[in-house]
Order: sequence, then structure tokens, then C-alpha cells
Amino acid sequence: MTHVVLIAWAIALIWLLGAALTLAALARLKFLKPTDDSRTKAADSPLVSILLPARDEERRVLAECVRSLLAQDYGSFELIAVDDRSTDATLPLLRSLAEGDSRLRVVRGGELPDGWLGKPNALRQALETARGSWVLTTDADVIFHPSALRTALTYARAHDCDAVSLFPHFETRTFWERVFTPTWLWGLLVFFPLDLVNRRRSVRLAIGMGAFFLMRRTALEGVGDFAAVRADVIEDVRLAEKLKRSGAYLRAEFAPDLIRTRMYSNFRELWEGSTKNLFAALKFSHALTLAYLVWTFSVAVVPAILVGLSAALAAAGVEGPWRELLLPSSLALALHVALFALVCVRWRVSPAYAPAGPLGFALACAVMLASAAAVTTGRGVTWKGRKIYERAGGLRPPRA
Repeated sequence: MTHVVLIAWAIALIWLLGAALTLAALARLKFLKPTDDSRTKAADSPLVSILLPARDEERRVLAECVRSLLAQDYGSFELIAVDDRSTDATLPLLRSLAEGDSRLRVVRGGELPDGWLGKPNALRQALETARGSWVLTTDADVIFHPSALRTALTYARAHDCDAVSLFPHFETRTFWERVFTPTWLWGLLVFFPLDLVNRRRSVRLAIGMGAFFLMRRTALEGVGDFAAVRADVIEDVRLAEKLKRSGAYLRAEFAPDLIRTRMYSNFRELWEGSTKNLFAALKFSHALTLAYLVWTFSVAVVPAILVGLSAALAAAGVEGPWRELLLPSSLALALHVALFALVCVRWRVSPAYAPAGPLGFALACAVMLASAAAVTTGRGVTWKGRKIYERAGGLRPPRA
């Protein structure tokens, strides 16, 4: 038990360090706001091709997404929507939205070529008909502020960027969304500080977000366009890495006032979508996955277990150093909850969900374990009715 108490104190010290890192990250955090710039309203503004893949989006916010894109106050753009072999009425809905607005073109997606995943293939088909010197890729569940495109292009010009990726406001409406979403946003905040990510020389530190990824067409073609990420389930992150390695200048910003999305509408979608992404986020590395599971469970989940266990045993009069264990465990848990509350507030989630933070990290561990197991065994992960990385399908994930 002496060793357990020492481990509990070590975890408490880790949380003290984590508090310093989190507070520093929150202090540095800035949001990109809507701007007004006459340069992007001029007649010589470059044409931007907006590429919108859509699969089985009939019952979600596809119509609102398309209307918000068509309402952009930047005057020179085209919108190319690709129906990615939907099984619902997504295609007729897109065609009805295109009636009377020549800026929207609808492409009926073809069958998946060997070695391709659905979204990269849909983006490829959209790019084939695109005419713009800039390309914006987005998702069908994103809602845009009218100045989003203009603000992003102004920002790109001001910083002489080859690519800009914006992170949206993530809407959360159910319990599991509100305890799970802040866990990975917290990690993004601490481990991918944007003031470091945005340095030209930080080639190894790259991040991209599929909700809003604006690129010079020449930069995109310079890395082999979407064929370069045809088998990547998190194609946005991998594309960001390839762009930076090619010498392109990529910047990322948080922009919750410019774009918003609700990625998952229920627990099943949250589980499927996260299982699809988490093992891929660690580049399908079993060593990194094991390290993630051990670290996350030990630091973020164990303190809550120890607090409950030691408090119960001490109250029951069971012999042992339960009170000595209770102090460091309570300190670690208190720091966890307090920091989680700050992160929640910054990401516009009620801090009332902060006490459930350890539960959110426990879910993250379960999802990561399920994600690694599904890909490793060849069962594959599922998203929108498709099996991904299923051994029987022949498409395996890129090497770690």
C-alpha cells in the first residue's frame, strides 16, 4: 500500500504540471473573428472552389449547410457538392437546392475505386470539375457565418499562407457529447499549441480540420491532391502533414464564431465516429496506443476510483492507509475537475459536466481500445453503413 500512496502522489504532481500547461494554453488561446476587408470584395478576387462531399445527410443539416455556403458574402466562389453513393434522399435534396443557383453544381458520385475511402474519393471527383485557384474542403454538417470564407481568405493573404484550417464550435446537446468532446479538445489545446503549430519551421507539428480546410490549388496538387490521402480515414490531418512536409505554409486557428458543427447526434454515432478515428489518430501504432491507454487511464480515471474506494474503506473502518491515500487522490481529482470546468467554459460547454470528466476519459479509453481491436483483427470500423479497413474488403490502413 505504501507504493500505491506514492503512485497517488505522483499522479497528483502530474496534475499540478498539467494545471500549469492547461492554464498557459488557455491564456494563449485566441479565436479568429469575422472581419471586413475590401480586398476580398474586389472584382479581381480569386475564385474559390468549395468541395462538399455528402453521404446519407438527408435527416441532418445538409440544407442549412448548403444555404449558409451560398450566403457567403465573398463574391467569387463556386460550390461543388458530391453525393457519395447515399442510400437516402441526399441526392434529390442537393438537386433541389441547386435549382435557380448556378453557383451550386451537384455531382453524382461513382463507385469506389480500389484503394480509396469514400470521402477522399468524393473530394477527388469534386476537384476534377473545380475551376478555382483556391480550394475549400468542408463537411455537410457544418454551418457557416456569412463572412467565414472572406475572413479566411483575408487571413491567408495577410499571413502569406498556402493553406488555412479552421476549427469550428462543436455543438454538444447530450450527456455523452458533453463529457467526451472536451476530453479531446483539451488534448488538442495542450499538445498542439497553435502558436507553435503555425510556425513555418514546425514541420513535425501539423494539424488540419476537415470542417474548413482552405488551400491554394497549386499547394494541394503539389502533394498529389487527394490521391495522397486516399486510404486515410482522417484525411484532413494527414493532408496537413503532407502539406507542411512539402514546404507549404499552413496555419490553423480556432474560429467558433465563423463555423459550427454537431458531429454526432447520439451515442451510437459518437461511438462509431470516434472508433473510426482514434486508432488512426495514433497512426495505427500499437505502441502509441498502449502508451495512451496506460497514461490516460492512470492519470485521468484512477484518481476518481481511488477517492471512492479509499473514502468508502476509511468510513467502514477497514484497516489500511486509506486516509493517506485519500489526500493525494482527492487533490488529483479536484485539479482534474477544476481544469475540466475551465476547458468546458472555453469551449462553450456547461461546467456542470466537469465532475463527469473522469467518465469522459474512461469512454475515450474504451473507444481507443475498440478502435485498435477492430482494425488489428480485420473486423474493420463502421461509418455511415460502410466498413473501413475490413480485411475481407482488401483495403488496409496505411503503415504506422
